Amino acid sequence: MNNQTLVARDLARVWHPCTQMKDLETLPPIPFRRGEGVYLEDYDGNRYIDAVSSWWVNLFGHANPRINAAIADQLEHVEHVMMAGFTHEPVIRLSEKLAEVTPEGLTRCFYADNGSSGIEAALKMSYHYWRNSGRGEKTKFIALTNSYHGETLGALAVGDVDLFKKTYSPLLMDSIIVEGPDCFHRDEGESWEAHSRKMFAQMEAALAEHAHEACAVIVEPLVQCAGQMRMYDPVYLELLREACDRHGVHLIADEIAVGFGRTGTMFACEQAGIAPDFMCLSKGITGGYLPLCAVVTTEDVYAAFYDDFETLRAFLHSHSYTGNPLACRAALATIEIFETDDVIARNRELAQVLHDSLHEAFGDHPHVGDIRQHGMIGAIEMCRDGDRNQPFPWQERRGLRVYRHGLTRGCLLRPLGNVTYFMPPYVITPDEIRHLVATAREGVDRATAD
Repeated sequence: MNNQTLVARDLARVWHPCTQMKDLETLPPIPFRRGEGVYLEDYDGNRYIDAVSSWWVNLFGHANPRINAAIADQLEHVEHVMMAGFTHEPVIRLSEKLAEVTPEGLTRCFYADNGSSGIEAALKMSYHYWRNSGRGEKTKFIALTNSYHGETLGALAVGDVDLFKKTYSPLLMDSIIVEGPDCFHRDEGESWEAHSRKMFAQMEAALAEHAHEACAVIVEPLVQCAGQMRMYDPVYLELLREACDRHGVHLIADEIAVGFGRTGTMFACEQAGIAPDFMCLSKGITGGYLPLCAVVTTEDVYAAFYDDFETLRAFLHSHSYTGNPLACRAALATIEIFETDDVIARNRELAQVLHDSLHEAFGDHPHVGDIRQHGMIGAIEMCRDGDRNQPFPWQERRGLRVYRHGLTRGCLLRPLGNVTYFMPPYVITPDEIRHLVATAREGVDRATAD
């Protein structure tokens, strides 16, 4: 078995996600046969550092022995059971643990099997809460520019990345989109905090105008990942929590990509000292092993649905694989690693290595307009002459050139347009971080040479 044979078979049958399949004629998919730690190995024996954690899901490396053992043990007991009228120990233990580790007041766990589905559940819960509370006029959602919350129709409707949303706009509900705090657009010399405070004025105005018809504000705390890793200051979340309370609107925190240690704290909301009304958790929740999403919410929300059957106030939403025992065991093992290995403290040390490496490599680069970072997420953005107001045309696909170069140096650096980012598993070493950044510098030099 080799790469070429598997690629031919793949291209004859497989339709890949988020891919223009014609591209694969000249840049074929890489078939992997095994993973270990931060490395993935293909069928020709080439090894690559997984710099993007396999779409931001892998926390503690591939083939992690502790997560492997938890799943293997669960396989000896029960692999799946429906959650409508039934339960099992792993989902109970996980729900107890999530109530313990998430911000105070989040006590009830509803499960889906992927991030988009979890967002759908949170949107429906918020709307249904207001309906059950006699506020059926509240039917709209407020979201930020450049936001992304998933690919299902409800999730797309509260996003604002045209690449994903525009084609399907006739199918989507109307949302209220507010200019966000993206600090890439800050004025020269303006701090992240000052820019984020300034931009909140637009959210305050939107809430004042639309609170009577708005169910919730939905945000990605601190980092808009699919929106080219754009970032903002925690003060925006502080202001948003207070304003949502004052205007009687829910706050949905989409921590699907940024939760579980990615931004320097267990959850990004912690850096603002806030608790949302709904927190959506997926991706890293199982350490990158199995699909699972938890929507964690409050007793107040839960109580709005709790009544006699005849009132028809129940939340009649379901997925076949809701609360899958194997996924729950993987999640429990993942959280246990956080608790026993002082992961957050080590991540802060690694984040400092990433910070220093990025600024050393790109601080003087003539075609890098921004270096940004929150914890274990770092990004650099290529701009003509280093001017943030002069992006390279997306059609030139300069980020793809960085990706191609990375492959020659054993690095998987998957770009987002002109943005090269780093979101590696937490078991990466300082030397491996430095290698990734050095490789990216070489790639950016080549990508901006003409």
